[in-house]
Amino acid sequence: MPETNLTRLLVYPKLFLTFARNSLIRDMTYRANFIIEAISSMGWMIMNLGFYLLVFQFTGDINGWGKFEFFAFIATTLFVNSVVQAFFMPNAEELSEMVRTGGLDFAMLKPIDTQFLVSLRRMNWSSLGNFLVALGLLAYSLAHLPGRPISLWAAALYPVYIVLGALMLYCVMISLAATSIWLGRNQSLYDFWFYITNFSRYPMEIYSGPVGKPLQLLFTFIIPILLVVNVPANLIAKPFSPQYAWLAGFAVLATAAGLVVSRWIFQQALASYRSASS
Repeated sequence: MPETNLTRLLVYPKLFLTFARNSLIRDMTYRANFIIEAISSMGWMIMNLGFYLLVFQFTGDINGWGKFEFFAFIATTLFVNSVVQAFFMPNAEELSEMVRTGGLDFAMLKPIDTQFLVSLRRMNWSSLGNFLVALGLLAYSLAHLPGRPISLWAAALYPVYIVLGALMLYCVMISLAATSIWLGRNQSLYDFWFYITNFSRYPMEIYSGPVGKPLQLLFTFIIPILLVVNVPANLIAKPFSPQYAWLAGFAVLATAAGLVVSRWIFQQALASYRSASS
């Protein structure tokens, strides 16, 4: 039977499952390390929650976000970050090493999309421990928001915007990681990803005044990382508002544009790649 575009596309879900299974087998080979990684990651997040509990001892809200609304915000941050750390971060970290050692040569020889391969070939299952923390924290937060029933459409859209948020962070990450093909080594640029994504961990309402407003505009419309957590967190924890309705629509467009731009950057980087042996 001749191979068609559809049959080629159907290979990718099978490959993704194969990568996931192989990564799980590798992680389970060193079970003690896997358990320590998962526990230490969850412990760090629980300590962060303790910090915010201390903050709410001295204030009733953070610029319009009450205690349990803010905890729902943190749960949303955990969902997005655990997905990014489990599926994308291990691979982005290795791209520079693949360029240096020539591993990218072999990736480009495979009969599949190179970006798919270098983005998803390895998964860190222990990072999904924070996903469980987020589930518990979100359930606890929503149970303490009386008179705030969750609508069906909000419950349905929430996981969609979690995925969109993870994809937005992936676009920034893979774009910065791809520069290692031009630069050979780009640890500073990759570290920059951590610096700018720190802005996504707080409600956009706190970015006000002569310093905060420019940052809010920059990280909403130019590098839209403020949409990553704010849109789904508002959807699930706060009443419907027109401001966030149009931001939700903009988030869809921003994610689509981010995927196109990051794909273009990656392809341009590959086009200028010279083998490590050349």
